[in-house]
Amino acid sequence: MSILHNEFSRPEFSVFSVTPVLNDFLDQPATIRPGEELSLPLLEAFLHQHFPGSNGPLTAAQFPSGHSNLTYLVRLGDHEMVLRRPPFGSQVKTAHDMGREYRVLSKLHAAYPEAPRVVLFCDDLSILGAPFYLMERLRGIILRKDPPAALHFTPEIARRLSESFLDNLARLHSLDYRAIGLGDLGKPQGYLARQVRGWIGRYHASRTHDLPEVEKISVWLNQRIPTASDAALIHNDYKYDNLVLDSSDITRVVGVLDWEMSTIGDPLSDLGTALAYWVNANDPEELQQIRSCPSNYPGSLTRAELVGRYVRVTGRDVSAMSFYLAFARFKVAVIYQQIYFRYQQGLTRDPRFATLAEKVRALMRASLRTIESESI
Repeated sequence: MSILHNEFSRPEFSVFSVTPVLNDFLDQPATIRPGEELSLPLLEAFLHQHFPGSNGPLTAAQFPSGHSNLTYLVRLGDHEMVLRRPPFGSQVKTAHDMGREYRVLSKLHAAYPEAPRVVLFCDDLSILGAPFYLMERLRGIILRKDPPAALHFTPEIARRLSESFLDNLARLHSLDYRAIGLGDLGKPQGYLARQVRGWIGRYHASRTHDLPEVEKISVWLNQRIPTASDAALIHNDYKYDNLVLDSSDITRVVGVLDWEMSTIGDPLSDLGTALAYWVNANDPEELQQIRSCPSNYPGSLTRAELVGRYVRVTGRDVSAMSFYLAFARFKVAVIYQQIYFRYQQGLTRDPRFATLAEKVRALMRASLRTIESESI
């Protein structure tokens, strides 16, 4: 028996129009990558069954960015939705639980509107060969490594955006997750110890190279696990390219994407993950080479300034922040390693993954530097 849930009996979808200039900066879908196609006839029949008022054929395109769950834009007549499904060939089942991600978003949206509004979940494998869900499309700008010149990413805008980036994360951590109905999402007791053990194990399960830093990092992390701060709802992959920004004011966050790793846990680990993606202007060249967002542009807050602002907003003790950053860099390296392992095994043909081994090495070295310097 498949689990189906239609969040709205009469879903209201809006079709937006944007100016050609603005359209250049929006995150646009593209042709679906080979090996990641959807079975459109089966999906079309399924969607017509659940949205009987829809007319016209089904079309689909793929959002080309992102490294984990696959994201598609599907249009059924004038209805436009985003479909999320697990990556093909993934063996890490717990990392791609579509039902869990759907449940989080279905409860979270009312309290935290930046979380997308979900519409439909299906675990009938006869449709796409994997569980999937549909959600509203969030329109806005997603910043990646370098903003287009026409966006005029001035120091003032960079500063205000990095402040909004931090404040939005702190607001997520302030939510009463029990009142939202997510009290059973995770087990905060012993969270950090489980995370350290789990990510070390995931590295060894997907290892393709011998990296000398791994053993040193693993020993240090196990020996230095701090007493966790208070529990909070955490995103676990909070970074610029998971944010949707207001197209009329890119310093305003209007959406947060990719909730697959969200849980109830230590909020400082969430901050640490955000810092792991944040490259300062004076960081070593190997980190500049793997930078994925404009955090090094003039005006942007540094990692230390982000942490200082977080303390002022939340009042939390961040004296063990070097642990959280070292662990987060290790964790992000393992995420890349898992994807690279799938690529090496021929389970995905996405050419972007061919160079991930270099990112793994750079992040492992950065994690070890954090350990040795005990600074962020």
